[in-house]
Amino acid sequence: MLNKLHGQPDSYDKKSRYRFGKTLGAGTYGIVREADCPEGKVAVKIILKKNVRGNEQMVYDELEMLQRLKHPHIVRFHDWFESRDKYYIVTQLATGGELFDRICDKGRFTEKDAAETIRQVLDAVNYLHQNNVVHRDLKPENLLYLSQDPNSSLVLADFGIAKMLDSQNEVLTTMAGSFGYAAPEVMLKKGHGKPVDMWSMGVITYTLLCGYSPFRSESLADLIEECKNGRVVFHERYWKDVSKDAKDFINMLLQPDPRHRATSEQALKHVWLGGKTATDHNLLPEIRAYMAKQRLKRGIELVKLSNRIEALKMQEDDEEDVPGEADVPANAREAAGQALAAHDFSSKAIKTTEDKTDPTQKRSLSRIAKGAIFREIVLAKVREMKEQEEREKFEKSATLKKPTS
Repeated sequence: MLNKLHGQPDSYDKKSRYRFGKTLGAGTYGIVREADCPEGKVAVKIILKKNVRGNEQMVYDELEMLQRLKHPHIVRFHDWFESRDKYYIVTQLATGGELFDRICDKGRFTEKDAAETIRQVLDAVNYLHQNNVVHRDLKPENLLYLSQDPNSSLVLADFGIAKMLDSQNEVLTTMAGSFGYAAPEVMLKKGHGKPVDMWSMGVITYTLLCGYSPFRSESLADLIEECKNGRVVFHERYWKDVSKDAKDFINMLLQPDPRHRATSEQALKHVWLGGKTATDHNLLPEIRAYMAKQRLKRGIELVKLSNRIEALKMQEDDEEDVPGEADVPANAREAAGQALAAHDFSSKAIKTTEDKTDPTQKRSLSRIAKGAIFREIVLAKVREMKEQEEREKFEKSATLKKPTS
């Protein structure tokens, strides 16, 4: 009754079942927080209504989709409710870490292990496709282990831009996906569907087997050209101990023409996924090298996450939902320090020595690191703006270009 007097929807009563904890992530529309409820720990995606005004259907689509999906390798829907100013989507909490982070903690990870890992993900993708759902954002960061148990299942998460097709032949036209994992037809805005997930699976498999991406261009126009050509190179130095079947599996997925790309059903039948032809070659050194390259990027992302949380904090109306200092990931300062150490900043820009004679000139590591990473974020924003300009130029030239007779 009190909630109704305050203008709260009926479902808001459910909020009392949850005790909110740390913030796990932040996106364009809101944040994801850990919470305790009578059934155990869960993840709660909190979406600010003002951020989706006019696009509320996107939230309802995600809700409907999550409630329909029931698969051992897909994060499970738990509940949902809303307040005056927010939507709350409650799902299973995966605490076992991201795919690549977890692999780095192992003593050994072979091609056979990689085949089994990809089979689990592909099983989930096949289930989605059978139910007319396209995930559209398959990447290692969205592949999580449910628990720290060595035999924990791998689950597919983040259905924020997934789409439920109205028919088998429906064509999607909006830009969706992550740089480096999006299929060429998405970047070219040619219309896309289920095959985009299979392209992403090819990129993930390639990266898992050698520690680097098959397409490494940094500008959108160059990346589109690289993907359109579809020439996948298996460099001898990194691929000599990987089976021919693994390469064949990747090639059937990384087909520029979606009509020639293997479907999830066809890919699941590939001999490589059975593991019998996969080698016992240890992939761990390459994967660890790949993760080491991500260190600066991760440090920047953590600071960006912290800044995003602060920005969202300013928009929050309910005090109990406000993310505080404790919500910033515990390893943010450590990552910031690593990022600083990994990057060569000029001595003029940052003074790393302390003047013992004048305490007013002292600067803490966290302040130095924040300044360094702030500059990196500014540079990243500039690159993003340039990329946007390139995208617009490319799209304009693609529109104006007439076919030759």
